[in-house]
Amino acid sequence: MHDHGTPFAAQRAVLSLALEAHPKSLKIPDLAREIDQGDAVERACRDLVGVGLLVCEGVSIRPSAAALRFERLELP
Repeated sequence: MHDHGTPFAAQRAVLSLALEAHPKSLKIPDLAREIDQGDAVERACRDLVGVGLLVCEGVSIRPSAAALRFERLELP
């Protein structure tokens, strides 16, 4: 199933970049430019914070402990 253009595509891109950058934080405006989806990135960050996968501090985000643990499980 392809979800390009859906909220999940932006969420997947944001979370993936945040996990790759860990332990460094990423700035939301920089992500919006990099992913080139503007408001979708802000919504994705807000949604991922809401479900506990990102931590937001001002305009900076980082993966939550839950997201880092999930990544380490390396599920198929």
